[in-house]
Amino acid sequence: MDIFQGAYDPAAAPVFQGNYYRSIAEARAWQGAFAEEVIDPGLPIVDAHHHLQEDSKGRYLFHESVADMATGHNFIATVHVQARSMMRAEGPAHLRDIGETEFARGIAAMAATGLYGGVRVCEGIVGYADFQLDPGLVGGILDAHEEAAGGRFRGIRQIAPWVDGELAKSMPLNAPEGLLRDAAFQRGFAVLAKRNLSFDAWLFHPQLGDVAALADAFPDTTIILNHMGGRLGIGHYATQFDDVWVAWRASLRELARRPNILVKIGGLGMLYGGFDFHTRPAAPTSELLAKAWGPFMREAIDTFGPSRAMMESNFPVDNQTASFPVIWNALKRTTRNYSASERAMMFHGTAQRAYRLNPSTTGIPKP
Repeated sequence: MDIFQGAYDPAAAPVFQGNYYRSIAEARAWQGAFAEEVIDPGLPIVDAHHHLQEDSKGRYLFHESVADMATGHNFIATVHVQARSMMRAEGPAHLRDIGETEFARGIAAMAATGLYGGVRVCEGIVGYADFQLDPGLVGGILDAHEEAAGGRFRGIRQIAPWVDGELAKSMPLNAPEGLLRDAAFQRGFAVLAKRNLSFDAWLFHPQLGDVAALADAFPDTTIILNHMGGRLGIGHYATQFDDVWVAWRASLRELARRPNILVKIGGLGMLYGGFDFHTRPAAPTSELLAKAWGPFMREAIDTFGPSRAMMESNFPVDNQTASFPVIWNALKRTTRNYSASERAMMFHGTAQRAYRLNPSTTGIPKP
């Protein structure tokens, strides 16, 4: 199946050795200075999925983020999604993640001063709660998140990717198999609807049936599928490209039948997809990325429709493949044949609606 127009050969994908081939600083050095012209610089953007973090992989905090957003694209606001960084060092274990929400609120307050370019960074905050705990305890965790976020808390993200066999040995994160089907997990999950909070689902494409079942069981909860459903292109999946494409596409179409599921367009810079750009001597251009990523992105957009699709940078994780402004140029190239109103939904309207971002603070007209 030659859908890549010569941009990428799945058979040449390197052996997966983890999702971080380079540190954040090393990746920036490999990418070099941004040399492209910004495409459609006036198009307002809400980055629906980014992380601020500092860990063994490197530093990507507020100043690094606003520097990236100052490269020419028209960013208005961002949604900070659980990064497992800045957690509390002390106190009850089930409340450690509240530290990250406290941190994100502080960043949002800095951004709101207008001293750093005017982008409302962390205008929406998505945190974490262990749904397998007693529902009463889960409610207490959500109370703590909402208090810590100062009115910006919007939901919970669960990192649930699972693989088995040889591939599991090289996987940095491997959740319990069937986590979203677990009865205890679903008891905790039920608390979200009572609070009008959304759920960000991050897992791999063979698990997407679990997301469909969760959406059926909780039709009043908005479920936001991260990274277009996590199509795997590593391990034995790298040698089954046609079958994986068919299975992934069928799963997306099944999910799209549930009106409470939305999709984030992006995340293909992660190494799970099996692309080989990170191993090349020079970082890819946005034109090359659009050729390789475009078939997947357009399939997801057309399956869910622009009103249920939102654009994400997934930075700094996707920094392994390309720089921040290059990724946004690639997203714009990929969607250039959609109408102006459809692009407006994908680049800011859907995220604004899904995460209930305030038009008076983001500066974007109400969708």
